[in-house]
Amino acid sequence: MSRIDGLPPLREVIAKAGLSARKSLGQNFLMDLNLTARIARQAGDLSACDVLEVGPGPGGLTRALLHEGARHVVAVEKDTRCLPILAEIAAAYPGRLSVHEGDALKLDIAHCLRPPVRVVANLPYNIGTELLIRWLTPTHWPPFWDSLTLMFQKEVAQRIVAQPGSKAYGRLSILTQWRAEARIAMEIAPAAFTPPPKVTSAVVHIKAREKMLFPANEALLGRVVATAFGQRRKMLRASLKSLHPEIGEILARVGIAPTERAENISIAGFCALARALEAEKASG
Repeated sequence: MSRIDGLPPLREVIAKAGLSARKSLGQNFLMDLNLTARIARQAGDLSACDVLEVGPGPGGLTRALLHEGARHVVAVEKDTRCLPILAEIAAAYPGRLSVHEGDALKLDIAHCLRPPVRVVANLPYNIGTELLIRWLTPTHWPPFWDSLTLMFQKEVAQRIVAQPGSKAYGRLSILTQWRAEARIAMEIAPAAFTPPPKVTSAVVHIKAREKMLFPANEALLGRVVATAFGQRRKMLRASLKSLHPEIGEILARVGIAPTERAENISIAGFCALARALEAEKASG
């Protein structure tokens, strides 16, 4: 599909602007508006939602979000070359697109959005994981967003949704799934991008839970998980010994074999261990 609205096809827009993707900004442009429309639809009905988009570039996904009926799109773009293109899109959709120039890692944009909020973005590869972690670890929960529909390298997407017992399972899996439900919605081949990246991409849909999956002290759980996966090849009695001198006994008490490795422990198991360590600290 070359156009979904009265605006010119993306290739024409990019050629006219003399725009080329910059590796330093993690840019890879999606040219197929049919594909960007499919991505937008993964976020569900947007007609009653504000949408946050990070890194819109020449606006392929932006146009799809607006065409799919988003109430309002708030776009954050660091590349000043893209701003005139985005301004033309804003003019074609009066009052429905606001563009903020700047670095998404430095801008606090939540106050510009009216609930309910959904985040939909083809994230720049170089900041995607950091942004996800920030959105998953706000000061207060539930967060400002209802769902995240985000594109990552396939390898990162697999880490987000991985289950215990797999090599991809790790800190990012637990961080995400403790707070949200996550699934891979679709994969996108390198040929769909300009320039084509060396890896396949995947769109992940993440829906915030009202409360955490299992009770646990957030800071302590994070420390337990980071310590365990920091030495994932070691048995837990060795990798976690810095957390408590009797870690083997505590592991056994919560039903985890001290000889197990981090990749085999469920989120429930890590939460139980965090609660047990917190109880030990309180009683000690």
